[in-house]
Amino acid sequence: MPSIVGTWKLVAVAARDKDGKPLPTPYGGKPLGRVMFNAEGRMMAVTCDGRTELPAGTPREYSSYCGNYTFDGSRLVTCVDAASDPARMGTEQVRGVRFEGDRVVLSPPPRRNAVGEEYRELTWERIDSR
Repeated sequence: MPSIVGTWKLVAVAARDKDGKPLPTPYGGKPLGRVMFNAEGRMMAVTCDGRTELPAGTPREYSSYCGNYTFDGSRLVTCVDAASDPARMGTEQVRGVRFEGDRVVLSPPPRRNAVGEEYRELTWERIDSR
């Protein structure tokens, strides 16, 4: 089983609807993020819109959380104990996981948006294996 331990940078994010049709690219098409998993079962993640300037009236998309995690090779579960969104506190954040070469793709559960459900995939590239 490939190891998830290390520090990863966010290199791509894609979104689609329930029928697989592409949706507007999250984070304004310029994602910025880091996720770190240590060997002791602790993780932290931060993602945001990496554009230097946003269109007028557009809020910057941002999220961060951390906690203890378990990983079985295809499913990542984090028990959140700190987060930018108080609603995440005490929850389990579940992600599907697949490896593509030297990258890992994390798939959160679908989220509700103005047009229905949105399915995201976040692609990460390892920058440190410790």
